[in-house]
Amino acid sequence: MMITSRITISLVVACFFGTASFASAKEKAPAKEKAAGAGTSAYTKGVQLFDSQQYEQAVTEFTAAIMANGKQPAFFEARGFANLELQRYPEAGDDFSKAIDLSPKDLRAYVGRAQVFLQQKNYRQALADTEKAHEIKPDELAAIKLRAFAELGLSQWDKAVADFTNLIQKKPDDLQTYDRRALAYREMKNFDAAVSDYTFLLEKNPNDTEALTKRGYTYSLMGQYEKAIPDFQAALKLNPQDNDTFQRLQWTQGQLAAKNASPSPSVATTTTTAPTATPEKPSLISQIKPMYIVIGIVALIVIAVIVRLLTRGKAEETSHIIR
Repeated sequence: MMITSRITISLVVACFFGTASFASAKEKAPAKEKAAGAGTSAYTKGVQLFDSQQYEQAVTEFTAAIMANGKQPAFFEARGFANLELQRYPEAGDDFSKAIDLSPKDLRAYVGRAQVFLQQKNYRQALADTEKAHEIKPDELAAIKLRAFAELGLSQWDKAVADFTNLIQKKPDDLQTYDRRALAYREMKNFDAAVSDYTFLLEKNPNDTEALTKRGYTYSLMGQYEKAIPDFQAALKLNPQDNDTFQRLQWTQGQLAAKNASPSPSVATTTTTAPTATPEKPSLISQIKPMYIVIGIVALIVIAVIVRLLTRGKAEETSHIIR
């Protein structure tokens, strides 16, 4: 039973960066954009709706602002982030691309579009946009984190570890970063480092069922089943309905029992994943039982007796040879 290593970016992550980047757009927009005139009223109203999480209404206002003045990148950015919150990824991507066309150095638009590409699992394009954002502002944390996510998606584990480590140094309270770095460590087979990150998360929150399950799985990859089992048991105590963890626990217990029963380490063999092969069908010979043989013999005898009885009264055929 494996825990998948494929990276997916949750909507929570997208919302976090979207909101942060959009706030940055409001705070750092050039003065000429703030005093743009046409469309400003609708844009301001859209910002208020966005802040109150009324994203559909915000899109309507931002669209009105764009209709009044289609030359303001901030208007497209704002609508892009609102569409991102609504999971309208193609529309959001178009908005961010338009903002970039209007302002090629627009950091926020690159960060926003990178989120769209991540949601669409287009990791190469996401990486390209985060690299561009990094060129514009090397210390932008949102761009660094999104780049690390893109690197995970591309299986560039060492680069992802480097970016996540950089983020941890700059923002040590971002717990998600430890979880993602642990994944990259695990894929690099640096299991000790992965366990360390999961342990840190559990020190912060002992009831983190995901961290418990993931640390237990990492222990199982290391062949340390006796450490994996308590983690799975603790996770199940918190969430008894987690069937996946229950299956992992059963498999790990079986592996530990097999390990302890092996006569020597040289004979013992272990696997890192639960077996999936189906049992072989028994051979034809193995299906022939002694009772079947006895029954067959008795049947042959009965048939022979019947044939003898049926032929007893018939006259023997005469030879055609003239004596």
